[in-house]
Amino acid sequence: MNTDGNRHIMAQTYTIRKATILDVKHIYTLLRDYADQGVLLGRSLSDLYDQIRDFYVAVDEASGRMLGICGLHICWEEFAEIRSLAVTAEAKGRGIGRALVEACQTEAAALGITRLFVLTYVPAFFEKLGFDPVDKAILPHKVWRDCINCVKFPDCDEESLIKAL
Repeated sequence: MNTDGNRHIMAQTYTIRKATILDVKHIYTLLRDYADQGVLLGRSLSDLYDQIRDFYVAVDEASGRMLGICGLHICWEEFAEIRSLAVTAEAKGRGIGRALVEACQTEAAALGITRLFVLTYVPAFFEKLGFDPVDKAILPHKVWRDCINCVKFPDCDEESLIKAL
């Protein structure tokens, strides 16, 4: 990050901000693309409108185009989930995913959350950010509410990781 608070991707500058209602259809499309590949749980438009306050977006400052998304979902007294992390193909490998997770982590700490967890197919990415593998059984039961609607339930092959804040 440079001194003006913006992040730069080669010649592109992007901003991380809270999502708005106007972002929902873009979030839906990005998540659907990942869900079609089987690497992320898709979400309905209704679900996204209900949970828009959970999301951060990375937006290209010049074009206004969405480059990535990530959600912070409060689950229980001390637990929050990092969910729906997705970055457009052309923006991958440029620090946007990391910046989105860091924005969620900052908000979680400000809310008094002491543990963040993630269910993912790319554990190495989260391990680089300080998350450690953990048995899913230690996560609060409320976590599994979304899993019931997953096509892979009950044979989940995602890995769970956790980070103490």
